Amino acid sequence: MARSKASFPGFPKEALTFLRAIEKNNNRDWFEKKKPVYEESVKGPMLELVDALNQEMLDFAPDYITEPKKSVFRIYRDIRFSKNKTPYKNNIAAGFKRQSLGKNEGASFYLHLEAKQLFLGAGIYTPMPETLKALRKHIAVNHEEMRGILGVKQVQKLMGGLQGQPMTRVPKGYLPGDPAEDLLKHKMYVLWVEAEPEIAYTPKLLGDLSARFRAATPLVEFLNRPLMTVAQKSKNSQFFL
Repeated sequence: MARSKASFPGFPKEALTFLRAIEKNNNRDWFEKKKPVYEESVKGPMLELVDALNQEMLDFAPDYITEPKKSVFRIYRDIRFSKNKTPYKNNIAAGFKRQSLGKNEGASFYLHLEAKQLFLGAGIYTPMPETLKALRKHIAVNHEEMRGILGVKQVQKLMGGLQGQPMTRVPKGYLPGDPAEDLLKHKMYVLWVEAEPEIAYTPKLLGDLSARFRAATPLVEFLNRPLMTVAQKSKNSQFFL
């Protein structure tokens, strides 16, 4: 029996009103009064969207399906080490990591909505040194495969190219002129695009997100290949301690 097609009507207009207002009223008193609006018109719809995306991802990224409550980020900011002491984020966001990798261990999918912007991301942002080392080793050997993935028309059209300012020199352990030099100079491997925020409030949102995530899946899987091996070795070593 064929499964029913996922659907999402779009965020309600009340979500846009809330996201606009929190930029000007980022304080506890205001938020406590508006918390029911946030729960019903912002967080609630995002949970529904994640559930719908999970259904879509069954077709192209089943290993990244994430429980909605674990996918959606908290609105509360961690202000302990920040000069910005505003207590709340001015956005609603969600992430989809690979099930076999822990938090921040691998490449993932990300979506982020605020009053005037809608961002979509895929890949790994600011990896830890050992993670970056494993990625570069993998890329050095498989750079032609990576170039092929990045060169696909749908990837370029829907997700653009690699973001971030590359290093000026080839990283330690590699020689200038390495066939993968340009890719090895990156300190993060992420595709990051800005979509029209208006689409977030229409039924077109789900299809747009699904198409972009589908296009980015080969890169996310490529990046996670060595990281799954690293994670498994780490688990095995802990098992025998």
